Amino acid sequence: MTGKGGAARRRKKMTRQPERPCVLLMDNGSLRPAAIRKLCSLAAALGRRLGRKVEPVSLLHSSAVPASKLNGRKAEILEPAILSRAKAGVREFVIVPLFFGRSRALTEYIPERLAEWNKTYPDLRVRLAAPLAAVGDDRLARLLEAQVRAKLTPAFLRGEKVQVAVVDHGSPAKAVTQVRNRLAAQLRRRLGRSVARVAASSMERRPGAAYAFNEPLLENLLATRPWNSGPVIVAQLFLLPGRHAGPAGDIAAICRRAREKNPRLRTVRTKLLGDHSGLIEILADRYHAAERAR
Repeated sequence: MTGKGGAARRRKKMTRQPERPCVLLMDNGSLRPAAIRKLCSLAAALGRRLGRKVEPVSLLHSSAVPASKLNGRKAEILEPAILSRAKAGVREFVIVPLFFGRSRALTEYIPERLAEWNKTYPDLRVRLAAPLAAVGDDRLARLLEAQVRAKLTPAFLRGEKVQVAVVDHGSPAKAVTQVRNRLAAQLRRRLGRSVARVAASSMERRPGAAYAFNEPLLENLLATRPWNSGPVIVAQLFLLPGRHAGPAGDIAAICRRAREKNPRLRTVRTKLLGDHSGLIEILADRYHAAERAR
């Protein structure tokens, strides 16, 4: 005869504990190994901060990079990463986006894919954490300020007042460009009289009047007065060292061409925001907010 204690132990054993979600740190994706390696290091740092495993994935592209260029580890992209884990029995996911604002990848692509995944796995639940920039949170601007102030050296300034051009990639989503503008305004307030002026710009934009909200482009800004003369700090609103913001990337090329056309212009680029240790705290907060929404 089984006693009451044995029955209680069986009931406790049969009680299903809440599933701990699989946490994915997701960037947009790159074909540059350096960008993927940086994503992996950020995922590891976030995992240490959270005290749990965080796996790096890209929205698209990165799986085309040979594992031989990534220390033997094959990069994953989002959809196969989700589906392979779902097939193995995982049903809870939290995606922490390494995105500044609510791009169409977050507002359209992932919800559309989730609807498709749910056809095969109806109990699959994917929670999408908020992007890095949030109204009322100026921590990104503070990180950007630190990167800018690191470039305010006497050797670069030469006694002149510096100008700061904040540059992002450019987006077809106006909400993302509004994030750029808000960060530039926050940075302007934080830098105060230590700089002459701060302007927001984009690296590129789609053609047509519908995407004019991305203006000014950085190349156009650096060609106009007063931006075409004296010291200009190009504050890079980029996270990872891909083909745009890497050492020999598009931003560096735009700055070089601008200096060639305007010999009195001097430019220097800030470090990437992914290099600032303060980024991990923001990512951790975004994760915790998503986790509380269970």
